[in-house]
Amino acid sequence: MSTVRQLYELQEKELELEVTEQAIYQATSQLGENQALINARNKLIVERQRLDELRKTQHSLEWETEDLAARIKKAEDDLYGGRIRNPKELSSLQQETEILKAKRVQLDNRLLEIMEQIEEATGSVVTAESALKAVESEWQEQQQKLTADVERLRTVLAELTNNCQQLSAGIEPEVSAVYRELRKQKKTAVARVEQGICRGCRISQPASILRQARSGSLVRCGSCGRILYLA
Repeated sequence: MSTVRQLYELQEKELELEVTEQAIYQATSQLGENQALINARNKLIVERQRLDELRKTQHSLEWETEDLAARIKKAEDDLYGGRIRNPKELSSLQQETEILKAKRVQLDNRLLEIMEQIEEATGSVVTAESALKAVESEWQEQQQKLTADVERLRTVLAELTNNCQQLSAGIEPEVSAVYRELRKQKKTAVARVEQGICRGCRISQPASILRQARSGSLVRCGSCGRILYLA
């Protein structure tokens, strides 16, 4: 195998290695919780908190209603029990009873509103739980696939790294230094020549240069400076 061909194959392996490294980086960056999962979980937390607050309000209103019912019963017992005979006191007690009853109506209406809101909030919690379950299922499936992809890519990376080391070992240090400098400057150090054109810069090459390249000699493009390779 000519030195130029070795360089070209080394470059192809290194470029493939770089793509593999980028793929591993992208895959590993997606491992762990994603924003969709976080949003779904936060949504459920918010809906549960809302439901808890409504239930606390319901319990408070029920306690007030029970207390008010007891006060109304006592007032009616006093009003109709015959113990109080003073007209002024009876009139005052009757007014108090009416006020308590009116407040009881307001509490009942408020309690009904809260119960309706609780029913709605309960449905929202169920919906949020279902949504979270679906997102978690999709996330777990994605994580399993990403994990498998990373393992597969790491195996490919190890193989490519080994190939690059083997190819590099067969290249003279001086040639390797030129190759490395070109790779650093231009990303691709070796350019294929197709139909007399350097694919690195798209410039036609002189016949003399093409003859040298065809013989396997290490020649460089007069335009872009890349090492020319004729398959």
